[in-house]
Amino acid sequence: MKNEIFKAAFQKPTFLKLTSLLESFDSQRPNQVRVLTYHQIEDAHAFEQQMDFLAQNCYVASMIELIDACQGHSILPPKSVVITFDDAYRNFEECAWPILKSHSFSTSMFVPTAFPGNKERIFWWDKLDYAFYQTRNCDPLQTPVGRLPLGTGDQRKHAFKRLRKYVKSLQHSQALVFVDQICERLNCALPPPKVLSWDDLRHLAREGVTLGAHTQTHPLMNRISIQEACDEVVGSLKDLQREIGITYPIFAYPDGQYTKEVVQGVKDAGFYLAFTTQRGTNNLSNADHFRMRRNNIGRQATQPILRTRLLQASVYLDHFRPIPGD
Repeated sequence: MKNEIFKAAFQKPTFLKLTSLLESFDSQRPNQVRVLTYHQIEDAHAFEQQMDFLAQNCYVASMIELIDACQGHSILPPKSVVITFDDAYRNFEECAWPILKSHSFSTSMFVPTAFPGNKERIFWWDKLDYAFYQTRNCDPLQTPVGRLPLGTGDQRKHAFKRLRKYVKSLQHSQALVFVDQICERLNCALPPPKVLSWDDLRHLAREGVTLGAHTQTHPLMNRISIQEACDEVVGSLKDLQREIGITYPIFAYPDGQYTKEVVQGVKDAGFYLAFTTQRGTNNLSNADHFRMRRNNIGRQATQPILRTRLLQASVYLDHFRPIPGD
């Protein structure tokens, strides 16, 4: 409900005028790059409106152009934006890619390579979300974060968010066991797989989508050992090279989590760029190529929310009132 109120506020004429004013003060300097992160697209019409705005107001750069600019071989124009997708969800091909193609936009997808073609592999957060959505159990659930009521839809959403945050605090192996235990207590079957197949990914690569590494099994990199993290990083790139062919050495940290040892491991493995989920603009004159900033655009985001995310001031606005859409 609160998210819906915020989304409605972002549509009001007063806020849109304020956004336009702030946009006029944004930097017009070259090599100031904003990287957008999408996961799933729920509303194709809203996504198309967002892409229309980018087409009219920004320069959408490819990952190859970003790599070249980071290496000093070229300069990106003012208002440059790079579009990325994480996790290789199937609805990218169904909803997002046709719209991106209609604008001739380049995009990159970061693939957790143990999931394509493996019906046994389902993201733990999708399991948890599906369990709370499908369960007929209305009794309160006793958990390590307290007693969670399940009587209403809003209570189930709240319970899911509380447990999702808790799961991220666990070691990766413990997290997977815990989620399976919760799903069993809620007496729910597994959700259907949502990840693209290798054939799908090969087809997208032929059509121009740049594929990048996103680990193999999608652990948070600060919740496994450094050796496991390095194996996940290198293994995911090798998987892509085996299945797709020539693959640029680019990497996205799952959930943006990393340690300085993991960053060093990514560097040592020969990657060009690595992306976090820290919001903001990348000034390519001094950006850390292994801690590149990205701005998450949630599955229910609208065009006004996208415009706010693109503002350099958005990081500060979030301290005042969180921008919905995550």
